[in-house]
Amino acid sequence: MASGGKKKTTMAKLNRESKLRERRTDKAARKDARKHAAAFPEQYPEVTVDGEDPASPEALELAAQPAD
Repeated sequence: MASGGKKKTTMAKLNRESKLRERRTDKAARKDARKHAAAFPEQYPEVTVDGEDPASPEALELAAQPAD
């Protein structure tokens, strides 16, 4: 049965809390993905340990050069 009392939480607050929970789960998923990539570097060669971006112009230029 529904109570006769007034609703205490607004829809705006419920929406904010929902977005916050979603951001937290997304952040946790990204963190877990980074941990997994660090634990298994052979499966993720595009992820570098030293923080270099593999899609940077310098990296793409080096990859385009033929091997000697």
